[in-house]
Amino acid sequence: MDDWGMTGQAGRAMPSMRGIVSILLGALLSAFALRGFLVPNRFFDGGVTGVSLVLHEIYHINIAYLIVAANLPFVVLAARQINRAFAARMLFAVMAFGLCLLVIPYPVVTPDRLLVAIFGGVFLGVGAGLAERGGAALDGIEVLALYTGRNLAFNTREIILALNVMIFAIAAFMLGMETALYSTLTYFAASRSANFVVEGIEQLTEITIVSSQAEAIKKVIVLELGRGITVYKGERGFLPHDFNSSTPVDIIKTVVTRLEVPRLRKAVYQIDPRAFIVTTNAREALGGILTRRHLH
Repeated sequence: MDDWGMTGQAGRAMPSMRGIVSILLGALLSAFALRGFLVPNRFFDGGVTGVSLVLHEIYHINIAYLIVAANLPFVVLAARQINRAFAARMLFAVMAFGLCLLVIPYPVVTPDRLLVAIFGGVFLGVGAGLAERGGAALDGIEVLALYTGRNLAFNTREIILALNVMIFAIAAFMLGMETALYSTLTYFAASRSANFVVEGIEQLTEITIVSSQAEAIKKVIVLELGRGITVYKGERGFLPHDFNSSTPVDIIKTVVTRLEVPRLRKAVYQIDPRAFIVTTNAREALGGILTRRHLH
């Protein structure tokens, strides 16, 4: 994923065949979530899709037309703020989404509100994640957040959260608090599912290690685990009872997949049981010897 949170295919207006399949599957699943779960039960979601669902409930306009019409301004915005190649892929994805909603007779799966909230969100999130892995987007709210974020001191996630809070507040007033609360669960299920599809089980984790046995730990990471490292020169010590005492230390930083974290942690603590380890989610890692398998 590039700096915009979109899959990076800036040089091509259309994705590869694998990317096209991923986008089409995403459109099919997202349309199934709306027709099979959300629309029949008057549920909604966050983002532009959520706005379209609320407008559908109020004005009873076909949801397919609303989805396409609501996203078109953000396609134009994407062309100006990101690039025309991404905008073309987004237009393809949104049109496919609308076409699936319009022509495919999806069955209504269940009237159970809890099942609708959870599985409607899961299918919607998986669909959005597949479209993103294909190099496109089915919802324009992230484009809006990126545009807004250039002029405000907030990151994209904070802006998206603020916009969705506004959407859910309006929907709660118009459709009722209970529906709004269930739909919040739908949004949470959708966002988690989309993140899992995009990141997969190979979600990257950044690990920082501070240890007096740095040389041995470096060899284990590079020679046994086959990962690259970056080493910073620092100092350790500065304890409350002995603030003026410190010693030089190598601070090791590496990036591994989520599944490799336990193995790395075990290897480090076998060398130095007192090692200090910090792990954080790595949103993006490019270059070096780190490789990731993407669908696009």
